[in-house]
Amino acid sequence: MTLNENADIDTSQVTDARGSGGGGGSLGGLGGLPIPIGGGTVGTLIVLALIVAGTFLGPKLMGGGDAGGPGVDQTCSTANPDRLNQSECRNALYINSIQAYWRTALPTTFGEQYQQVDTVFFAQQVNTGCGMADSGVGPFYCPLDDQVYIDLSFYDELAQRFGAKGRFAQPYVLAHEYGHHVQDILGTSDDVQRRSQADPGSANELSVRLELQADCFAGVWAKHALETKDAKGVPIFSSLTQADIDQALEAAAAIGDDRIQSQAGGPIDESKFTHGTSEQRSRWFNTGYTSGDGKQCDTFSRAI
Repeated sequence: MTLNENADIDTSQVTDARGSGGGGGSLGGLGGLPIPIGGGTVGTLIVLALIVAGTFLGPKLMGGGDAGGPGVDQTCSTANPDRLNQSECRNALYINSIQAYWRTALPTTFGEQYQQVDTVFFAQQVNTGCGMADSGVGPFYCPLDDQVYIDLSFYDELAQRFGAKGRFAQPYVLAHEYGHHVQDILGTSDDVQRRSQADPGSANELSVRLELQADCFAGVWAKHALETKDAKGVPIFSSLTQADIDQALEAAAAIGDDRIQSQAGGPIDESKFTHGTSEQRSRWFNTGYTSGDGKQCDTFSRAI
């Protein structure tokens, strides 16, 4: 994977909240990646997806910082020849690509207009519309303030603890979270919430199906990543290889429920799965990638 050095980085799509702490209510449940991280401690492991969105607590606030704060603006400016070596700049460009794809694909594929949302970079903890979160939650999408949240140190944990060392694991993570935003726009998340409330016994299975669809949407974006361009029409990626896709597949497998339960030293308990097995996660990402069609990501009417 090679990012285009000539592509403009639209920092208005990110909020840098790393210099602020935040405060507020507790965190209910989120659609995200269940990776315990943060300062070498396990932190909080969120295992429910959007199915409990109605019980979220806390004001609809972010943990400080304006969109594209001056630190990110300066670091990611074309005047900085080292910008693509900076994690925040690469991730901002990944976000630009993901949103550029869905801005075009969502109307043509699903007949819905895409609504652009920001990603918030935070450190240690952040106040969100879904309540207070710490780094142990892992990356997540909050449907109550329509923001994606990530502590960029998550990628170190993903590489060191879970073995997903490839750089393309990073845009996979972001594309998964933006997949939850697409689900929110399409009403899929609300439907899952209603069905889970009506039949609590189905909540875990519905959560798995929701997460696998987000993996599939990530694969669909990856198929079209080379087509995405910045605001001036400059391609965002210069190259994308099968080796990069293999890195995303490796990352998806690394965070399967069965893999995480095994690493925690306990028995494999399918009744507690919320995101899918390693095999399911990598297979559904690959389904999205090989088809390049979001309509092939119907994890709710097909066997998973």
